[in-house]
Amino acid sequence: MGLHLPTAPERHLIKKYANRKLYDTRTSRYITLDEIAELVRGGHEIKVVDRDHGADLTQVTLSQIVLSEEKRGPARIVDAGGEILHDRGQALLEYVRSALNVPADIRSQVERRREGLETLADDAIERALHRLRIPTRKDIDRINERLDRLSAQLKKSNGARLDPKRRK
Repeated sequence: MGLHLPTAPERHLIKKYANRKLYDTRTSRYITLDEIAELVRGGHEIKVVDRDHGADLTQVTLSQIVLSEEKRGPARIVDAGGEILHDRGQALLEYVRSALNVPADIRSQVERRREGLETLADDAIERALHRLRIPTRKDIDRINERLDRLSAQLKKSNGARLDPKRRK
């Protein structure tokens, strides 16, 4: 009777090919998203990389798995075996959440870049409208300001003509 020692979770390096096939280098075979989900549920660590460029695609792949699980809905969890599957699904979800946890500084960088992109888009739209000779919101605001000033000047000059003290 041997002593059973807990083993460390297996690590799987999965390479994603240009044709979207996934290859598990640990088992030397192609693998599906469902099989990757099973690995994660089983406590295995995974890393998905682009075969050609080496870019880390783990978060993207896990997001695809979560999306496909969501599309199947909760009925799949209940139908397939009750609480055990639910617990394993929770383990997958927790793993994905931890893998997708983005630090605050990265979030602020993304927010700044998003704002920069919005500004670039606004400027590009404004230039396109100008080329098409379609007035922008700024053009209309400037025209309204000019009309207000002209209207005020007209009121002043009409008031001066009607004022009997100024008729001399």
